[in-house]
Amino acid sequence: MGKATAAPSRAGASQKNVTPTLTAAAIGTTLLAVAGAAWGQDAAPAPTIDKGDTAWIMVSTALVMSMTAPGLALFYGGLVRAKNMLSVLMQCMVCLAVISIQWILVGYTLAFGTTQGGLIGGLDFLGLAGVGGDPNPDYSATLPHLTFMMFQGTFAIITPALIVGAFAERMKFSAFLLFTTLWAFLIYDPLAHWVWGVGGWIRTLGALDFAGGTVVHISSGISALAAALLIGKRIGHGHEPMPPHNLPFTVAGAALLWFGWFGFNAGSALAADGIAANAFVTTNTGAAAATLGWILIEWITRGKPTVLGAASGAVAGLVSITPGAGFVTPVGAIAIGFLGGVICFYGIRLKEIIGADDALDVVGVHCVGGTWGALATGIFATKAINAAGADGLLYGNPGQLVTQAIGVGATLVYCFVGAFILLKVTDLVVGLRVADEEEFSGLDLSQHSERAYMLGSVAE
Repeated sequence: MGKATAAPSRAGASQKNVTPTLTAAAIGTTLLAVAGAAWGQDAAPAPTIDKGDTAWIMVSTALVMSMTAPGLALFYGGLVRAKNMLSVLMQCMVCLAVISIQWILVGYTLAFGTTQGGLIGGLDFLGLAGVGGDPNPDYSATLPHLTFMMFQGTFAIITPALIVGAFAERMKFSAFLLFTTLWAFLIYDPLAHWVWGVGGWIRTLGALDFAGGTVVHISSGISALAAALLIGKRIGHGHEPMPPHNLPFTVAGAALLWFGWFGFNAGSALAADGIAANAFVTTNTGAAAATLGWILIEWITRGKPTVLGAASGAVAGLVSITPGAGFVTPVGAIAIGFLGGVICFYGIRLKEIIGADDALDVVGVHCVGGTWGALATGIFATKAINAAGADGLLYGNPGQLVTQAIGVGATLVYCFVGAFILLKVTDLVVGLRVADEEEFSGLDLSQHSERAYMLGSVAE
């Protein structure tokens, strides 16, 4: 940040010709300048663009963007059957397009505009009014406001894309478009304001969410549960095998998610500083520990570690460390990640207990992992890492765990109820599910008139 400085002096005439009156005026001016400089030392430094911070956040923005497409698109695409590959890619790509426009027009101001009772942002930034190259000191004094806006926009993009995994292979494309748009307006934007907006009630309460444990993962995971329950099971689910059609795609997608997550978490420091460095390390550490935790428990309980298990464990660890990445130590990240891998391994079995066809395990990984990560932040956070955070249970502050639990509980209830209502509205307007014959033929053909693969023939 820049420091206040006195204006540069102007070169004048030779001092031999200066009159006594002018000399007195000069002395007075000098005294005023000295007083002004002294006052400036006590005043808050003026917001000043920092090129290093700006460069890092622009790179982070691109990294997070790559998490949706190609990262999530390949991860999910490999897990569905071949006849539905393109439908998943299309949904991820369209999330990127639809939410990019929604965020600029109204999403950003609802999330980060002047608070309206701690519940929603005002319309200060409608259509990006007043959002330009100067900083918004409420959020960052060293970044152009546009850079901050775009970085936050990538989080808004990937969050509804995560829900796709719950209703994969059976939702109408028109229903997907309507639900995603409504969900962004009425679920994501208010929740982002609660947790990250100045004056948001969960932020004011003191809950910590460094990069989106509640805002991104719990919100999408619990909304995915509502979607899976309402849309119903895939035809043949539980009776016919529905294995992933391309595990190499899924592993490549998981690797791209791991890569992009450095921008997701370390970029959330909003500066190229020590907190960003800590988040960079804890992100990798949490993912690595969860990968090991998942394959170990899988090996013990099922006899063999699987490639799908390793990929799922990596994502589970990334989800789990997200809320605490800038608040916990690397050793704390090992504990959070390892336990996150084990917890999410068992978490994916919730769908069997509930009876929901969560096709790609969004609930078990994102809702369960996000919940664990948010609560674990209340255990492992330490002000030694981030003075702007808080100490957790292990550092003598059990109240932080309670605060985290309140934030988690509010997010679970609001997002489940809200998503359920929006899905009901969508069903009334356009219908949620494709016809049986369209599901049999696959969404690639029935919704987009395309095939992902042309084996043994040439497309007409």
